[in-house]
Amino acid sequence: MRKMMHRKRKLAVMLGAAVAPIVAVSLPAGSASAHGYVNDPGSRQAQCAAGTVECGDIKYEPQSVEGPKGLTSCSGGNSRFAELDDDSKGWKVHDVGSSTTFNWTLTARHSTSTWQYFVGGQKVAEFDDGGAQPPANVSHQVDFGGLKGQQKVLAVWNVADTANAFYACVDVNIR
Repeated sequence: MRKMMHRKRKLAVMLGAAVAPIVAVSLPAGSASAHGYVNDPGSRQAQCAAGTVECGDIKYEPQSVEGPKGLTSCSGGNSRFAELDDDSKGWKVHDVGSSTTFNWTLTARHSTSTWQYFVGGQKVAEFDDGGAQPPANVSHQVDFGGLKGQQKVLAVWNVADTANAFYACVDVNIR
C-alpha cells in the first residue's frame, strides 16, 4: 500500500511538472501594476463604465488608460480607447465651481511622481508625491483660477518608476 501511494505521488509530481509549462504559456500576460482613473466628477472612462455613454472596450476596464508620459490625449495614445478622444460623443458635462475636487480610484497602486491637471493644454495644477505609493483613493483640490465655461480637463497620474502615465479626461462647466 505504501509503495502504491509513493508511485501515485511520484506520478502526480511528474504530471504537474509536465503540465505547468503548458498552463504558464496559455495564461494571459501580466499587465502593468498600476491602474486608476478619475471617478468623480465622472471622467469619460467612468461614464463608459457606468453606461452613461455607449462605449467599446473601455467600459470593462476604465482604469487601463495608460500610455507614455507627456501625452495630451484622453486615450493615452491607446488605439483601443480612441473613442475617449472624440469630443462629439455626448460626454456628460459636470457643473463645477472655480475650485473642484477630483477623486481618483486606483485599482492597483503604484509609486507616484506627480499628478497633473491641464485645461486647454495649460497646466493648472500639479501635486508631487515624491515616489510614494498612494492609497486606493486619491483626491486633489484643483483651482481653475479665472477659467470659466465649458472645459475639458486632462488629469494625468505619472508613475514614478516607469515611463508611463495614466490619463483621464473630465468635461466640466466652470461657473
